[in-house]
Amino acid sequence: MAIMTVITSFETLAQAEVEWISFEEAVARSKKEPKKLLIDIYTDWCGWCKKMDRDAYANEKLAAYINENYYAVKFNAEQREDVEFDGHTFKFVANGNRGVHQLAAALTNNKLSYPTTVFMTEELEIIQPVAGYLDAKSIEPILVYFAEDKFKEVEWPKYQKGYQSFL
Repeated sequence: MAIMTVITSFETLAQAEVEWISFEEAVARSKKEPKKLLIDIYTDWCGWCKKMDRDAYANEKLAAYINENYYAVKFNAEQREDVEFDGHTFKFVANGNRGVHQLAAALTNNKLSYPTTVFMTEELEIIQPVAGYLDAKSIEPILVYFAEDKFKEVEWPKYQKGYQSFL
């Protein structure tokens, strides 16, 4: 019986995928059970966004780590639906054939680049947006740095030098 439990747990870990939820759901969950937010800001046309999905977020060990330590949000920077957050209504603003959602602009400090990964505290305050494509080896130390509050204690270059990968 105990062996079956271990096998089931191992199979669950081996099949780990990031549990992507909406921004609104992440905010609601974080208010009930505080956890940091990881927000993947993307667009449908962004090739590097799709590559990051394959090269980083599809990694089973990273997915398990993300699910344990963050509420993970996929946020389309061109979505048309309004988002209510922090007493504001964020809307899509059309611009030519495309446009941008005000929340994506706010989360990236108006420095729109796709993909951008935004990290927020349990209190729903922005820690830092990280612009650009990241593969599994590149994003792993960043995930740990923010999840374990290392950013409060040690500067990134020093942290990065001593980081030991779990991949």
